[in-house]
Amino acid sequence: MRLIIILSLITLVGCAQKETPPKKKPLIQNTKLSHYVNRHPNDSNQSISMGSVSNGNLKHGKLIPFSGNNFDYFDETSYLNGRAFLNSKVLKTILNSYALFETLQPKRKFKIMECAHKHGGKLWPHRTHQNGLSVDFMMPKLKDSLPYYGLDTLGSKHYWLTFNNNGQYNSDTSISIDFELIAQHILTLQKEAKKHKLKIAKVIIKIELKDELFAGKYGGILKESGIYVVNSLTPNINSLHDEHYHIDFKEF
Repeated sequence: MRLIIILSLITLVGCAQKETPPKKKPLIQNTKLSHYVNRHPNDSNQSISMGSVSNGNLKHGKLIPFSGNNFDYFDETSYLNGRAFLNSKVLKTILNSYALFETLQPKRKFKIMECAHKHGGKLWPHRTHQNGLSVDFMMPKLKDSLPYYGLDTLGSKHYWLTFNNNGQYNSDTSISIDFELIAQHILTLQKEAKKHKLKIAKVIIKIELKDELFAGKYGGILKESGIYVVNSLTPNINSLHDEHYHIDFKEF
């Protein structure tokens, strides 16, 4: 069932695995991306999220930069297919959090995954991601306790990856999820979100990984923070959230 769902996601783009983050080229050197960004400039209008994350629309959606100093969007095809738009408040929250991580974790790189269409609506096959308040984030990883990026360049194939209930990559258990960095990231997002009259409404992660997420220093703070991390999911949805974590924001 997992394979059937993922096979239909988006055109698959594969890249060779690497031990260190690939050297980024300026966006302008990629003609397709440059033209796409030029066709979708972000204006000063504040975004309006209508309806819910699972039945909604988005007005004045903002395009995420394809890359920044310490982050990248995970897949060029997804980006060019118009799946990287957000509410302006959410975009500012994310960008501000990554700016903080340039100091908090100066040697770490991050990956943003699928977001929303420019005008919202259904983003197949996601059940949510409809009003610009939902974001998927790629799991940061370690190999032998050191930052590892060799699985981060797979594009949409990343959705195929499977991790066991201890957060270890099934094909190579020396590769594991960096739960402390995830917990720190979620806490930082919540702090920045409040500055934009947002809060985290829900974090979706495979249920069996919650103990690992809460185990460390930042995990303990997250557990006591009041941020809602889901307690139950359908089997299919649960199995799909072992290689990324999903966050729904809420305006207040």
